[in-house]
Amino acid sequence: MAHDRSEAGRHWLFGDQLGPHFLRPDAEIVMIESRAVFRRRRFHRAKAHLMLSAMRHRAAELGDRVRYVRAETYRDGLEQAVGDAPVTVHHPTSHAALGFVRGLRQVEVLPPRGFLVQPDAFARWAESAGGGQLRMESFYRQVRQDHDLLMDGDQPAGGRWNLDKDNREPPPKGEATLPVPAPYRPREDEIDEEVRADLDRWERSGDVAFVGRDGPRLFPAGRAEARRALRAFVEKRLPTFGRWEDAILAEDWAMSHSLLSASLNLGLLDPAECVEAAEDAYRAGDAPLNSVEGYIRQVAGWREYMWHLYWHFGPRYRESNALGHDAPLPGWFAGLDADAVQARCLSTTLAQVRDRGWVHHIPRLMILGNHALQRGWDPAAVTDWFHRCFVDGYDWVMLTNVIGMSQYADGGRITTKPYASGGAYINTMSDLCGPCAYRPTERTGERACPYTAGYWEFVHRHRERLSHNYRTARAVKQLERLSDLDEVLGDARSRDPDAAP
Repeated sequence: MAHDRSEAGRHWLFGDQLGPHFLRPDAEIVMIESRAVFRRRRFHRAKAHLMLSAMRHRAAELGDRVRYVRAETYRDGLEQAVGDAPVTVHHPTSHAALGFVRGLRQVEVLPPRGFLVQPDAFARWAESAGGGQLRMESFYRQVRQDHDLLMDGDQPAGGRWNLDKDNREPPPKGEATLPVPAPYRPREDEIDEEVRADLDRWERSGDVAFVGRDGPRLFPAGRAEARRALRAFVEKRLPTFGRWEDAILAEDWAMSHSLLSASLNLGLLDPAECVEAAEDAYRAGDAPLNSVEGYIRQVAGWREYMWHLYWHFGPRYRESNALGHDAPLPGWFAGLDADAVQARCLSTTLAQVRDRGWVHHIPRLMILGNHALQRGWDPAAVTDWFHRCFVDGYDWVMLTNVIGMSQYADGGRITTKPYASGGAYINTMSDLCGPCAYRPTERTGERACPYTAGYWEFVHRHRERLSHNYRTARAVKQLERLSDLDEVLGDARSRDPDAAP
């Protein structure tokens, strides 16, 4: 007997709730494409393309089951789609969106989907910390145990919970790219053509403005593409993922990374299927434990941890600024002007963001975030930049990652130390420094590395706080022994804050 969808009700899908796990059986589906979303923020063009392409692909898959509305705002779209009829929606992924739907009398908010850990389980774990610091490693172990992930009985597979020390190899010397198969590449279709034409038209009319370059599309826009990308990663790239997880090569933007974060954050993939596929590869002997554990830690550990801390800390968390940083983002950075930058690591990374809207976690943290931290840029502005300029960037992703980890603006609620480093780290973990105009070992003079000089200026600026942190106290002692400290600080003070290094 056929079900009457009008009796089953109406269910609203946001643009990051596109997988089958966000549907309600038999309900009529409502999707709203809001132009105001792109007016409020200057998004990366490739991000806007991916978002719209993914939504329109989902609508095409759902066929006559969906009412797809293009409107100025979500409120306008909901009025066009359902009038004042009741509608359900799964818990949205931002404070603003949750506040909006809870303010609509006709909307019933259902529990969140797309994550392994339920809110009540996280609350129990947080309470068990007894008011102490909420550390990811403890949370990650709890998730592994609760979900029987990579466990042998009550012990972690291989006898260790964390194989991070095995996953810090520098890139192979003399190689421009890793000896691994290329990542899965989706094919554009007529929907992508329509999206690109719409974005072109909106830009020409002055209706919206973007940064960065658009296309060809590199990331899945549909469930079938996302499933193929997951399978390709597990079969071809997961085995070498762990070994070079933290390494950087100038000509290899993808390395062995999965490139699945955008698919996960659009809701096209469920984290459970990703970690289960990785574990199956280990159990079958097709991928080593260090790679599989490293990947599972990213998905079942860090991603879950960031999601739950976003809600645990609440909206006021975005105002955190423990270091008192308030410098504005310079125009070359905000505009992704890689050609304005001499430092090869920063120029290369900015060009990759400009061209693709994506770089992996080490360039994000140790090149982009490290530079912003050293220069004292406003952490809220840095967070907004990451949100807008990355295809996998959403408020819940970037707020805790940037405020808490990258910029240390919460004073250590998430991490035990600021992620600031000199050029030596970048030199060790990449091939970027060799042809650079600057030298990672020099902190003064014309060839002084901006990261090395900037690191010591950062330590000096925050020496009082850092001297009381057991993980950074040694850096303060080293600072006090620098014979050229006055020259380092003088160079920093004379540096034009709006100029590229």
